[in-house]
Amino acid sequence: MNTAVPSRNPASFPIPEFGRSADGLTVARIGDAAYAMIPTSDGRNFLGSGWRLSKPLSGWKRSDFYGHGGNVADEAAFHALVQEQAEHQGEKAALGRQEFRAHASTPWGPSQGAVRYGEGVVFHSTSGHGGFHLTADRNARVHALLRDTGGWYEEDSAWAAVATAWPDLFTGLERRQAEESLRHSWPDAWEAIHGRALKPGESRRRDGEAFARDHATDWVVISAIYSDQHRGFTEVIATRGGRRDPKSEERRLLVPSGEYKIGAFGFVIDETRHAVYAGPSSFIGWRGRAGG
Repeated sequence: MNTAVPSRNPASFPIPEFGRSADGLTVARIGDAAYAMIPTSDGRNFLGSGWRLSKPLSGWKRSDFYGHGGNVADEAAFHALVQEQAEHQGEKAALGRQEFRAHASTPWGPSQGAVRYGEGVVFHSTSGHGGFHLTADRNARVHALLRDTGGWYEEDSAWAAVATAWPDLFTGLERRQAEESLRHSWPDAWEAIHGRALKPGESRRRDGEAFARDHATDWVVISAIYSDQHRGFTEVIATRGGRRDPKSEERRLLVPSGEYKIGAFGFVIDETRHAVYAGPSSFIGWRGRAGG
């Protein structure tokens, strides 16, 4: 199904410029794009971004950066991310995508701008969202488990179907992002395309399905609040399997706050240690109920 990806010359990639900002941040510039490793109050860092900062890097400040590009572990990771962006920009320039005005109606509203990735593959921007439209012949190459009959693929995640079907029209970074999106959101399609089952930890959707199976009869927390009546405890509401059906039986329990770590899919009650609670509630919706 996939089209071969042509090789691209690394010598044509822009070279990042690294430095320190006026307030000590590790920063970098690639053409008009500016990046910074910005510390958070809890000791982590995130990738900040800016645009067309005319001053030298040593004159930049935290207030120059508005974008949030995810967590960054350390300076080595920051350098790697910036280099990845440089390669992305170089590859994108080589692809020769064409911007144009399109008088088109999309599922997200009238097109306000379009980019032609290739013949029959057009990205449309609208006032609130955007996505790709494929002509019928292009759309026929999209995997059946991912294909939209009208050829429309929104920009948040469905666009990955387009990049998977036509990888030659996308950069290496975009192809990696598409693969990740498929693994986490459409694991059935990923397994069909790659011919193997996903392992635990490789797909959020698959891991969530396993969690739901493993804890279908356990009490799983659906809501929590620090207890006003019992210092050091969190009052929780739990249902079987974490179901949010209004008809599901609910239990209130007290969990030591130091133990209450939600995890990726929910907190499972240990019935041997976490006590059912019928006293005064910190939940507004439970106040005035019998036993609460």
